[in-house]
Amino acid sequence: MIHGHRVVLRAIERQDLPAYVEWLNDPTVLNYFGRYGPLSLVEEEQWYEEMLQDPRTLNFSVEFEGRHIGGAGFNEIDGRSASAEVGLFIGLPALWDQGLGSDVLHALLRFGFEQMNLNRIYLSVFARNERAVHLYEKVGFKHEGRWRQAEYRHGQYQDLLWMGILREEWTG
Repeated sequence: MIHGHRVVLRAIERQDLPAYVEWLNDPTVLNYFGRYGPLSLVEEEQWYEEMLQDPRTLNFSVEFEGRHIGGAGFNEIDGRSASAEVGLFIGLPALWDQGLGSDVLHALLRFGFEQMNLNRIYLSVFARNERAVHLYEKVGFKHEGRWRQAEYRHGQYQDLLWMGILREEWTG
Protein backbone atom coordinates (compact mmCIF):
# COMPACT_ATOMS: atom_id res chain seq x y z
CA MET A 1 0.00 0.00 0.00
CA ILE A 2 1.00 3.56 -0.68
CA HIS A 3 -0.04 6.09 1.94
CA GLY A 4 -0.80 9.73 1.32
CA HIS A 5 -1.76 12.06 4.14
CA ARG A 6 -5.45 11.14 3.88
CA VAL A 7 -5.67 8.52 1.14
CA VAL A 8 -4.34 5.02 0.62
CA LEU A 9 -3.46 3.57 -2.77
CA ARG A 10 -3.84 -0.19 -2.85
CA ALA A 11 -4.03 -2.95 -5.42
CA ILE A 12 -7.20 -3.11 -7.48
CA GLU A 13 -9.28 -6.13 -6.53
CA ARG A 14 -11.98 -7.81 -8.59
CA GLN A 15 -14.64 -6.63 -6.13
CA ASP A 16 -13.69 -3.00 -6.96
CA LEU A 17 -14.80 -3.38 -10.57
CA PRO A 18 -18.54 -2.67 -10.13
CA ALA A 19 -17.70 0.71 -8.54
CA TYR A 20 -15.50 1.60 -11.53
CA VAL A 21 -18.35 0.70 -13.89
CA GLU A 22 -20.74 2.92 -11.92
CA TRP A 23 -18.32 5.87 -11.87
CA LEU A 24 -17.26 5.52 -15.50
CA ASN A 25 -20.90 5.59 -16.58
CA ASP A 26 -21.71 8.73 -14.53
CA PRO A 27 -21.97 11.77 -16.87
CA THR A 28 -20.67 14.09 -14.12
CA VAL A 29 -17.49 12.04 -13.73
CA LEU A 30 -17.13 11.66 -17.51
CA ASN A 31 -17.35 15.38 -18.19
CA TYR A 32 -13.55 15.63 -18.31
CA PHE A 33 -12.50 12.00 -18.26
CA GLY A 34 -13.30 8.54 -19.49
CA ARG A 35 -14.88 6.71 -22.32
CA TYR A 36 -17.07 7.78 -25.19
CA GLY A 37 -19.83 5.26 -24.52
CA PRO A 38 -21.31 3.10 -21.78
CA LEU A 39 -19.03 0.67 -19.98
CA SER A 40 -20.17 -2.84 -19.04
CA LEU A 41 -18.92 -4.97 -16.19
CA VAL A 42 -17.70 -7.53 -18.76
CA GLU A 43 -15.56 -4.84 -20.43
CA GLU A 44 -14.18 -3.72 -17.08
CA GLU A 45 -13.33 -7.31 -16.17
CA GLN A 46 -11.52 -7.69 -19.50
CA TRP A 47 -9.57 -4.45 -18.81
CA TYR A 48 -8.69 -5.78 -15.35
CA GLU A 49 -7.29 -9.06 -16.71
CA GLU A 50 -5.27 -7.25 -19.38
CA MET A 51 -3.99 -4.69 -16.86
CA LEU A 52 -2.70 -7.46 -14.59
CA GLN A 53 -0.60 -8.83 -17.48
CA ASP A 54 0.73 -5.49 -18.76
CA PRO A 55 4.22 -4.67 -17.41
CA ARG A 56 3.85 -1.08 -18.67
CA THR A 57 0.87 -0.41 -16.38
CA LEU A 58 0.58 -0.09 -12.60
CA ASN A 59 -2.85 0.93 -11.31
CA PHE A 60 -4.27 1.38 -7.83
CA SER A 61 -7.62 1.76 -6.12
CA VAL A 62 -7.88 4.92 -4.06
CA GLU A 63 -9.31 4.66 -0.54
CA PHE A 64 -10.36 7.45 1.78
CA GLU A 65 -11.47 6.69 5.32
CA GLY A 66 -11.64 2.98 4.42
CA ARG A 67 -13.91 3.57 1.42
CA HIS A 68 -12.99 2.95 -2.24
CA ILE A 69 -13.38 6.35 -3.95
CA GLY A 70 -11.41 6.25 -7.20
CA GLY A 71 -8.47 5.05 -9.19
CA ALA A 72 -4.93 6.15 -10.00
CA GLY A 73 -1.75 4.84 -11.52
CA PHE A 74 0.87 4.79 -14.20
CA ASN A 75 0.67 3.80 -17.86
CA GLU A 76 3.27 3.65 -20.60
CA ILE A 77 5.97 2.85 -18.05
CA ASP A 78 9.27 3.03 -19.93
CA GLY A 79 12.23 1.66 -17.99
CA ARG A 80 14.81 2.72 -20.55
CA SER A 81 13.69 6.34 -20.50
CA ALA A 82 12.61 6.22 -16.83
CA SER A 83 9.27 7.80 -17.65
CA ALA A 84 5.57 7.07 -17.22
CA GLU A 85 2.19 8.65 -17.79
CA VAL A 86 0.19 9.30 -14.62
CA GLY A 87 -3.55 9.44 -14.21
CA LEU A 88 -6.10 9.66 -11.42
CA PHE A 89 -9.75 10.26 -10.73
CA ILE A 90 -12.07 10.54 -7.77
CA GLY A 91 -15.26 8.74 -8.74
CA LEU A 92 -17.52 10.40 -6.17
CA PRO A 93 -18.28 14.03 -7.09
CA ALA A 94 -19.32 14.74 -3.49
CA LEU A 95 -15.65 14.29 -2.56
CA TRP A 96 -14.28 16.66 -5.21
CA ASP A 97 -12.60 19.91 -4.13
CA GLN A 98 -11.49 18.49 -0.78
CA GLY A 99 -7.80 18.07 -1.57
CA LEU A 100 -8.03 14.31 -2.14
CA GLY A 101 -6.81 14.49 -5.75
CA SER A 102 -3.80 16.49 -4.60
CA ASP A 103 -3.06 13.90 -1.91
CA VAL A 104 -3.34 11.08 -4.47
CA LEU A 105 -1.04 12.89 -6.90
CA HIS A 106 1.58 13.61 -4.23
CA ALA A 107 1.56 9.93 -3.22
CA LEU A 108 1.91 8.83 -6.86
CA LEU A 109 4.80 11.20 -7.52
CA ARG A 110 6.63 10.11 -4.37
CA PHE A 111 6.18 6.46 -5.35
CA GLY A 112 7.14 7.10 -8.97
CA PHE A 113 10.31 9.04 -8.21
CA GLU A 114 11.45 7.23 -5.07
CA GLN A 115 10.33 3.62 -5.63
CA MET A 116 10.07 3.26 -9.41
CA ASN A 117 13.16 5.42 -10.02
CA LEU A 118 11.37 7.47 -12.69
CA ASN A 119 12.97 10.61 -14.03
CA ARG A 120 9.92 12.03 -15.82
CA ILE A 121 6.20 11.73 -15.13
CA TYR A 122 3.75 13.20 -17.62
CA LEU A 123 0.02 13.45 -18.34
CA SER A 124 -2.56 14.82 -20.71
CA VAL A 125 -5.62 16.80 -19.62
CA PHE A 126 -8.48 18.57 -21.38
CA ALA A 127 -7.60 22.27 -21.50
CA ARG A 128 -11.07 23.20 -20.22
CA ASN A 129 -10.59 21.07 -17.08
CA GLU A 130 -9.37 24.05 -15.11
CA ARG A 131 -9.63 22.27 -11.73
CA ALA A 132 -7.24 19.54 -12.86
CA VAL A 133 -4.85 21.91 -14.67
CA HIS A 134 -4.59 24.01 -11.51
CA LEU A 135 -3.87 20.90 -9.42
CA TYR A 136 -1.12 19.75 -11.77
CA GLU A 137 0.48 23.21 -11.84
CA LYS A 138 0.31 23.45 -8.04
CA VAL A 139 2.11 20.12 -7.65
CA GLY A 140 4.86 21.24 -10.05
CA PHE A 141 3.90 19.96 -13.50
CA LYS A 142 5.07 22.18 -16.37
CA HIS A 143 3.17 22.79 -19.60
CA GLU A 144 4.90 20.93 -22.43
CA GLY A 145 2.46 21.34 -25.27
CA ARG A 146 -1.06 21.73 -26.53
CA TRP A 147 -2.75 19.50 -29.06
CA ARG A 148 -5.43 21.67 -30.60
CA GLN A 149 -8.85 20.08 -31.12
CA ALA A 150 -7.33 16.68 -30.35
CA GLU A 151 -10.49 14.91 -29.13
CA TYR A 152 -14.16 15.22 -29.89
CA ARG A 153 -16.20 15.17 -26.68
CA HIS A 154 -19.62 16.47 -25.67
CA GLY A 155 -20.39 17.84 -29.12
CA GLN A 156 -17.19 19.79 -29.66
CA TYR A 157 -13.50 19.38 -30.26
CA GLN A 158 -11.35 19.66 -27.16
CA ASP A 159 -7.75 20.81 -26.83
CA LEU A 160 -5.44 18.52 -24.86
CA LEU A 161 -2.65 19.92 -22.71
CA TRP A 162 0.49 17.85 -22.16
CA MET A 163 2.24 18.45 -18.85
CA GLY A 164 5.24 16.87 -17.16
CA ILE A 165 7.43 16.97 -14.10
CA LEU A 166 11.05 15.87 -13.76
CA ARG A 167 12.56 14.31 -10.67
CA GLU A 168 14.81 17.38 -10.24
CA GLU A 169 11.72 19.65 -10.25
CA TRP A 170 9.79 17.60 -7.72
CA THR A 171 9.87 19.04 -4.22
CA GLY A 172 8.53 15.96 -2.44
